[in-house]
Amino acid sequence: MKFGIIAGSHQKESQSAKVANTLASLIEQKQHDTWVLDLANNPLPMWDTDIGSKTGKWAFLSELQQHLATCDGFVFISPEWHGMATPALKNFFLVATAGQELAHKPALPCAVSSVDGGAYVIAELRANSHKNNRVCYLPEQLVYRHVGRIFNDVDADNDPDAQQYFIERSLYCVDMLIEYARAFTEIRASGVIDHKKYGNGM
Repeated sequence: MKFGIIAGSHQKESQSAKVANTLASLIEQKQHDTWVLDLANNPLPMWDTDIGSKTGKWAFLSELQQHLATCDGFVFISPEWHGMATPALKNFFLVATAGQELAHKPALPCAVSSVDGGAYVIAELRANSHKNNRVCYLPEQLVYRHVGRIFNDVDADNDPDAQQYFIERSLYCVDMLIEYARAFTEIRASGVIDHKKYGNGM
């Protein structure tokens, strides 16, 4: 299987990207493929009504949709800015809704905080980001608090206890995501999904 990992920070070399690369490594240890989209290094145009043309600034959309379509599940990562998910990640959900490539696939929501935050990001993603694209969030989530103390290339920069805890908790959530992805393939193959008749969520 293949999993898409979306890092939602606007900042280059962000903590979100660091977490994304760590999660990609953990998933690959389970013998699955990953595709990482860092929205800081690959910013998407702001959604507008020309998106369906797939021309001009939207010429790249077919390639993005192909990447999303080949994924069996997703990880969405956002820092908490002013108690919110980032504009880049919110825009991603608008852009990614066009072809229903996220639909009926499991997703693991993740928040990143330099201090004790992160809860608002998870609440926002669960409340607002799935309506029309129909991505399905796991009942688990990951909140990487004091993220500067973990997943650093230099071991001396990591807090050993925090590093061990977050690796173990991340592996637990990765295992859940993989099992949900296996189960959801049957849902998508069942024939009960009708996006043509019911194009938008209620």
